[in-house]
Amino acid sequence: MRLMLLLLWTFVCPAWGALNILACEPEWGALARELGGDQVRVAVAATALQDPHRIEARPSLIARARDASLVVCTGAELEVGWLPLLQSQSGNGKIQVGQPGYFEAASAVPLLERPARIDRSLGDVHPAGNPHIHLDPRNIERVASALQERMAQLDPPQADYYRQRTAAFLQRWREAVQRWERQAAPLKDMPLVVYHRDLSYLIAWLGMREVGALEPKPGLPPSSAHLAQLLGELKRMPARAVLRSAYNDPRPAEWLAGQARIPAVMLPYTVGGTDKAKDLFGLYEDTLNRLLAVGN
Repeated sequence: MRLMLLLLWTFVCPAWGALNILACEPEWGALARELGGDQVRVAVAATALQDPHRIEARPSLIARARDASLVVCTGAELEVGWLPLLQSQSGNGKIQVGQPGYFEAASAVPLLERPARIDRSLGDVHPAGNPHIHLDPRNIERVASALQERMAQLDPPQADYYRQRTAAFLQRWREAVQRWERQAAPLKDMPLVVYHRDLSYLIAWLGMREVGALEPKPGLPPSSAHLAQLLGELKRMPARAVLRSAYNDPRPAEWLAGQARIPAVMLPYTVGGTDKAKDLFGLYEDTLNRLLAVGN
């Protein structure tokens, strides 16, 4: 009986000694699972339907941070409104800034849109650059390599396991990126209106063009006056679609799209944003399919 219970426990809890990871955003939780397999336990602080700038450091989240061996966040001040409180309230010295248990994905990639000056009048501007890095698949590759090294540093007995899983993931990822780039060729130069500047890396990767934004300034909600002005601008410089992320309020995008007689397209933005975006591969495939449908 004892042997049967032991075997059952081993089957149900195969990762008892696993690296305990708290990811700030769903994309990094998905990446950690790809690299760590059954040697990691992953919790995610936010869902795809939450604005990553504005997560509440609730008690249940503080408890997860208290038990974490590694916190994986975007960085570049994306989580500046809530992560410092989470770190301080957790009392976990391992996950503080500067410690091996704190990993910033943005540190592994070149950031776009670094502001020439910082001024509150410009809205919610990030001094280091645009932090929404995960919608360029080349950035996923860079972050994966850096994250694997950090996981191996924190869990040396499983270092070879993490390296092998990362190598296998990157091989599949590079093949997928080549396929996506071929599929996305018709999107080049497509003019688009965005909601927030959270799609900049996607637009840059695919060679599309942003011709307007629903937010009058980054982080400020769309106003009726700004939408009316934007509608007038679209008469002079038409767009093919109005894009928004799954966590954005759909009403401004739908109003402008209706007035301009162009499609309003919701993109998953991150893993879990749509039913088909179940992992990183599904995130990109569903995103491209939704964009390609605009031209059909």
